[in-house]
Amino acid sequence: MSALKDRLRADLTTAMKARDELRSSTLRMVLTAITNAEVAGKEARELSDDDVLGVLTSEAKRRREAATAFTEGGRAEMAAKEAAEGEVIAEYLPTPLTEVEISELVTAAIAQTGAADEGMRAMGKVMGVVTPQVRGRADGGVVAAEVRKQLG
Repeated sequence: MSALKDRLRADLTTAMKARDELRSSTLRMVLTAITNAEVAGKEARELSDDDVLGVLTSEAKRRREAATAFTEGGRAEMAAKEAAEGEVIAEYLPTPLTEVEISELVTAAIAQTGAADEGMRAMGKVMGVVTPQVRGRADGGVVAAEVRKQLG
């Protein structure tokens, strides 16, 4: 079993003993999402730490989007709940990259692939190099925007 999944289970037990409703309900939802990912597809499989990290990233993104939607809809209480859940999930994610770090990674990838002369046609090539480096640490949309900016 992955170490991250073990940590999530142990933290769930601790949260339940401490009667921390928000934390325990959030960790339950995350563990359910991990279990669903494990049994999705043709064959059940054990997720690696990287796979668990991917599930956590998508759950955190889902919370951010829901909080934004609730805020725009005038439902501040629900937005606060989603944001609080997102903060709990964020504790298990690696520290996010800053804009400067993303920019440096993109610059290095463009130099590595020799894509500076090709312009926007080389976006896929550059994204293919950058994506594995930023997985779980930066939003794909932000990275793609930086690649477009530097290639364009």
